[in-house]
Amino acid sequence: MTTERVVIDTNVLISAALQPSGSPRAVIDALRETGGILLFSDETFDELRTRMLSPKFDRYARPDARAVFLAQLEAVSAWVSIVGATLGCRDPHDDKLLETALQGRADSLVTGDEDLLVLSPFQGIPILTPRDWLRR
Repeated sequence: MTTERVVIDTNVLISAALQPSGSPRAVIDALRETGGILLFSDETFDELRTRMLSPKFDRYARPDARAVFLAQLEAVSAWVSIVGATLGCRDPHDDKLLETALQGRADSLVTGDEDLLVLSPFQGIPILTPRDWLRR
């Protein structure tokens, strides 16, 4: 059996950090339990770190708790290099997620973003909501 390689959208990861009982957190937990690999590029992790540590989330979770969550993600992740290719997503900022998935040979991309979901499958990579990823 091969290890599953997954790219998860920033918004899903933030939801996982702030809502421990939802589908986004269940995706993270399932990856940990099965030894799956979370894929990041420097660009996608930098975006996550910047947004996750934003003061606007202080009322939902303490900054130190969010920093621990980031460190835990980083410890079970693999990094891939991307060049900033334009891949045709309606939102050009999402191209970095698609490129990370392609370069990392991801088995799936998990998101709630309709701009990405409409592309599924993208070059053979299923793009799924957290709930759909858990149901497969």
